[in-house]
Amino acid sequence: MNKNPYYAPTGGHPPQTQLLTDRAVFTEAYAIVPRGVLQDIVTSKLPFWEKTRLWVLSRPLTGFSETFSQYIVEVAPGGGSDRPELDSGAEGVLFVVSGELTLTVKGRTHVMEAGGYAFLPPECRWEVKNAGNENVTFHWIRKAYEFVDGIEVPEPFVTNEREVEPIAMPDTDGAWVTTRFVDMEDLRHDMHVNIVTFQPGGVIPFAETHVMEHGLYVLEGKAVYRLNQDWVEVEAGDYMWLRAFCPQACYAGGPGPFRYLLYKDVNRHMKLRLS
Repeated sequence: MNKNPYYAPTGGHPPQTQLLTDRAVFTEAYAIVPRGVLQDIVTSKLPFWEKTRLWVLSRPLTGFSETFSQYIVEVAPGGGSDRPELDSGAEGVLFVVSGELTLTVKGRTHVMEAGGYAFLPPECRWEVKNAGNENVTFHWIRKAYEFVDGIEVPEPFVTNEREVEPIAMPDTDGAWVTTRFVDMEDLRHDMHVNIVTFQPGGVIPFAETHVMEHGLYVLEGKAVYRLNQDWVEVEAGDYMWLRAFCPQACYAGGPGPFRYLLYKDVNRHMKLRLS
């Protein structure tokens, strides 16, 4: 495996001679944002962020996926923010895919390399800075935390996927493993952001159909993914955005592992009223 196997977009702009046909699609059940979409023209800016641009992969949409947003953030040397999150009720996960990010949480500083993972609870003070000489690129997943009376809010933590032992799915002989950064039994957490890895030929052998909304960013490799009634080819840098109950399955295509960063909402009652 390379030192940095994760795909990170670099932007740019296609020439006028390029064909328009691409794999981008938005349906009632899912959306595909292929890596070729992540050009300069579709970047965004944020208040109180310096030398920073981002690609918005998903955002809450009424009648589609409503629980989270996901960005790919690119910070140039010397850039960052001392007021990154303006919503005090939002929790977040950062996952670094290239470069080096300096994160300060509650006065403690962490230098996060590729594979670095941080959980940031609501009402948590944090700052980020690119103190290096190259751009740093990271995913930022945000969710409105669902407070529950009698359950504590989880503490922030910082780790790296290299420090977390993947867990094999039953009866797969290691062909399908999940790197879980949060204990599944810890009900303080209302979202999980994991890394799923399939070895070449590994499969999800049934159409998963469940209440969780999903964001899947392909970090490495390629696969044929089943979304609703469609089979679609995906590769490193592609993003799949699924509403609740969208059936899903996959075949990993090889020649190397197929890996993706996976968001899902968990551990809370279904909302019965709009607030």
